Amino acid sequence: MKFEGIYTPAVTPHREDGSIDRDGFVAMIDYLAAAGVHGIIIGGSTGEYYAQSLEEREELAALAKDAIAGRTALIVGTGAIKQEDSIRMAGFAARLGADAILVGSPPYAVPTERENALNALAIDRAADLPIMLYNYPGRMGVNMGEEFLDRVGRSRNFQSIKESSGDVNRIHLLARDYPHIQMSCGMDDQALEFFAWGAQSWVCGGSNFLPHEHIALWQACAVEGDFAKGRRIMSAMMPLMRVLEQGGKFIQCIKHGVEMNGLRSGPPRPPLKALNKDDKRELEQVVRVLKATVAAILAEGSAVTPLRAEAAE
Repeated sequence: MKFEGIYTPAVTPHREDGSIDRDGFVAMIDYLAAAGVHGIIIGGSTGEYYAQSLEEREELAALAKDAIAGRTALIVGTGAIKQEDSIRMAGFAARLGADAILVGSPPYAVPTERENALNALAIDRAADLPIMLYNYPGRMGVNMGEEFLDRVGRSRNFQSIKESSGDVNRIHLLARDYPHIQMSCGMDDQALEFFAWGAQSWVCGGSNFLPHEHIALWQACAVEGDFAKGRRIMSAMMPLMRVLEQGGKFIQCIKHGVEMNGLRSGPPRPPLKALNKDDKRELEQVVRVLKATVAAILAEGSAVTPLRAEAAE
């Protein structure tokens, strides 16, 4: 499988009592597929998998499969503390007909690289699907280092890695020494650096409510190779990235962004709380400026194209 484009880790809409808003979820998936994202991830941290039962996670994956209706790729997250839970999710993804699975390190256990690799290989055997690894040592406590990558590389299914360490040296390592594992940006404020080093995909929570702007950056850098344009788009997006990362309110900001688009997302599940009024106003202002700036950049490109065509005649 070629992991190319924008992959959205979809949010899980909730009602005020914390129950899943299934109609809202289906509407969310339909919106993303219609917007042209290249894949949708169900059961990622942005979707609050850690606060869901396995039954809820399976139901959401099945709902997403039906709502996508073949319009884009479906990736099912397998993250869990217990190996048997990850294996269960992997097996379910295979039976469901998912396009790939997302495999991270088990949180809290702090396995060695060998133990972590054996865990990932066990999950692989349960699904036999293309795998996007998820390296996020800040949340999981361990890094998917060279020993880990060498061991899992023995299986053809480990095809991509969402790199969320924040360490630029990891970008260099993956690009130079592991070119057979497709590198995917998992650190939003480093998207430009990832694309410069050959990444073809970006897993970005912000695409839940700004899919077109995220696609525009990917298009400029990964498709057109126009990094001057890419830098301008990235510069316009940086204030959003700062807001998303400040104060540990990433999911809350994403969910409010979805509400700004007229879709239902509701509050996050405890222990998280929805944004306060000041945080909402700040996000809304940043998004307004971002949309206007990116639209102006893209309009410039559209205006230049006809002139070039006339010159060629």
